[in-house]
Amino acid sequence: MAPMASMAPQAPLTHPVAFLARRAATALAAVAVLGTAAAPAAFADAPSPSPSAGKLPSGLYGTKDPQYDGVWRQSLALLAQHTVGVRPAAPAVDWLAGQQCADGSFAAFRAEPGKPCDAKTMRDTNQTAAAVQALAALGGHGDTVKKALDWLKSVQNDDGGWSSMPGSPSDANSTSVVIGALTVAGEKAESVTSAKGGKNPYDGLLTFQLGCDAKEGERGAFTFQLKGAAPNADATAAAATGLLGMGFVVPPAGDRADTPVKPLSCEEGKQEGTAGRDRAADAGAAYLVAQLDANEQHLPSAMPGQEKQPDVGNTADAVVALAAGGHGSAARKPLKWLERNAADWAEQNGPAAYAQLVLAAHATGSDPRAFGGTDLVAALNATGPKPAAVNGKGAEGADASEDSQGSGGGFGFWWVIGVGLAIGAGVGFLLSGRRKKNDL
Repeated sequence: MAPMASMAPQAPLTHPVAFLARRAATALAAVAVLGTAAAPAAFADAPSPSPSAGKLPSGLYGTKDPQYDGVWRQSLALLAQHTVGVRPAAPAVDWLAGQQCADGSFAAFRAEPGKPCDAKTMRDTNQTAAAVQALAALGGHGDTVKKALDWLKSVQNDDGGWSSMPGSPSDANSTSVVIGALTVAGEKAESVTSAKGGKNPYDGLLTFQLGCDAKEGERGAFTFQLKGAAPNADATAAAATGLLGMGFVVPPAGDRADTPVKPLSCEEGKQEGTAGRDRAADAGAAYLVAQLDANEQHLPSAMPGQEKQPDVGNTADAVVALAAGGHGSAARKPLKWLERNAADWAEQNGPAAYAQLVLAAHATGSDPRAFGGTDLVAALNATGPKPAAVNGKGAEGADASEDSQGSGGGFGFWWVIGVGLAIGAGVGFLLSGRRKKNDL
């Protein structure tokens, strides 16, 4: 990914849209097109120092170095738990909220959250937007969410979109994950416009879609950043979800009509507004289905030299994107592949990987507690502090009502859905910034 600083190949990162390995491949392609001058200076910077082994914060999910994905994996874990009726432990929620800088932004990880953020702090729109989605859904963090949204709006690019690192060109993934944040927080993305040009996030997102001037098999797909570049499945999954105004959590596909995907037609006139966005999202979904059908219902890795290997995380993102568009049957096919093949990947990659699978299962109306023989919810819970309540029961099995912070409970998911439906929606997955290592 062109605007990312955290490109260490060994970083154990996971995300509902692949943030390191997949975006690294995209960034390499971008550099190849534009020359080495396209590589941003941010690559030379380093995020907050990682904690030494054995000294991870007690509220943090996962045991691997959080230097590149601490906020991301925490946000995905908390949101996935909340979605399936698990109330996270208070220290886990507090850790996430405590990572916020005074200006409202979030970095990937701050080893010393009591120390003020400065000019060297690597503020990240993806981490910030992920935190917003989690904290808005959990409730009780209105000021934190508002400050984060204000910061995101302050770094919106003139084209209406966002990059991961402020000051870099917009990309499809980052723009999509911010749309999800706006939605879950109860704002209409189309009303958030750039100071110069008056462009909204959907305007920015649509610039990455390949149209009728592209090869027939690529039409409808989205590029990560460069117009005219090769189609990117991760960006397409993120954009297809974002254009529908949805975030990481989408209503189960079974609740909507099971409509077939419709490839981009070059004979139809251009549509504007919501209809145009829906049509663009459907065209992106059609590209994803074609790629899945060509690869035994999984998406291949975008990493150079690994094209024949499956990208498990991106496949999960595609499932969510298809479900978001109401393409239930199409979504369930790759979900079946995930049920057969994703367990080892999730175990290796930890909380964000489990969260992606939980949300993919939920989006299709499947049971994440019986996912190809794996209880994803129990596995996710085991990666962090013991939950305060599971399906209305406290840690010791006693009835547990929702606390004053609104941080969960068995029916918390429907709050998210209510907000989403009320304003037209809610992963991004994959969304942008899919922070995961997918070199399986």
